Amino acid sequence: MMRIVEISTPGAPEVLRPAQRAVPQAGAGELLIRVSASGINRPDVLQRTGNYPVPPGASDVPGLEVAGVIESGDAAAMAAAHLKVGDRVCALVAGGGYAEYCVAPVGQCLPSPKGLSDVEAASLPETFFTVWSNVFDRGRLQAGETLLVQGGSSGIGVTAIQMAKAMGATVIATAGSDDKCAACVALGADHAINYKTHDFVVEAMRLTGGKGVDVVLDMVAGDYVAREIECLAEDGRLVIIAVQGGIKSEFNAGLVLRRRLTVTGSTLRPRPVAFKTAIANNLRQHVWPLIEAGRIKPVIHSTFDAASADGAAQAHRLMESNQHVGKIVLTWSV
Repeated sequence: MMRIVEISTPGAPEVLRPAQRAVPQAGAGELLIRVSASGINRPDVLQRTGNYPVPPGASDVPGLEVAGVIESGDAAAMAAAHLKVGDRVCALVAGGGYAEYCVAPVGQCLPSPKGLSDVEAASLPETFFTVWSNVFDRGRLQAGETLLVQGGSSGIGVTAIQMAKAMGATVIATAGSDDKCAACVALGADHAINYKTHDFVVEAMRLTGGKGVDVVLDMVAGDYVAREIECLAEDGRLVIIAVQGGIKSEFNAGLVLRRRLTVTGSTLRPRPVAFKTAIANNLRQHVWPLIEAGRIKPVIHSTFDAASADGAAQAHRLMESNQHVGKIVLTWSV
């Protein structure tokens, strides 16, 4: 048996409770990780409240990223991925992360970057897979272009800032306080806009000399979409990855035509293993060396004891408060 954190019923953070289940078994193309740390992400909150259905075949236990040690698995698949039992890894999973043991597709596992703790490694997969897929694959951000990151102090935001800067882009971030803006600049953002005191459209246009930004990474949607389209440069790309501001948007379609804009978006969780494996390969080739060289660093705001009666609930309360900068992580004591 193993310890887990389960959602007893949809609701407030208090519905998260410690429980026990049988240790899962790795199947073909999979491996079993003895988990040391589990990352917390916004989709976990949505799943807890009943607003993010679990994909078919995925565990109902929340948690989309883990780090720990390979316990067992498909030997041939592991050998092809240059992994073996006993290796320290981090992994993106479709569920089951809030547990002492977690099964993951081999292709969605990456060696924990040298020099990082398991807590730091557990903070990587969900945000790094998401940012690579949306900013660089869908958004096609290039060196010399400008990226506008909405919510720069979030887990996604701190990853996008650092990754885009390391790839040679100029970065403008938005955040909801001067302190959070300062944190974004400290992480490498060229400019940070307090969206509560300044109009990000006006500021983005001013900071780009009237040209506009090339790519926007948007976690808000709703009425933000119209404003983001206003501050996109010619041939600009708007990438929507969440709809915290609502699913309906009205915007000036004439601007889309005249500036040849692209409006796109994606969700990662339901995509097939092959798709996520391709992202993992790109991260291993292009981003992991930057982490190991210290050019990109995990940003951990807080850790909570996963096995305590209210550790996971405390973590979710913090996530919902929006008071954090960076990632929140659950730890599993050995």
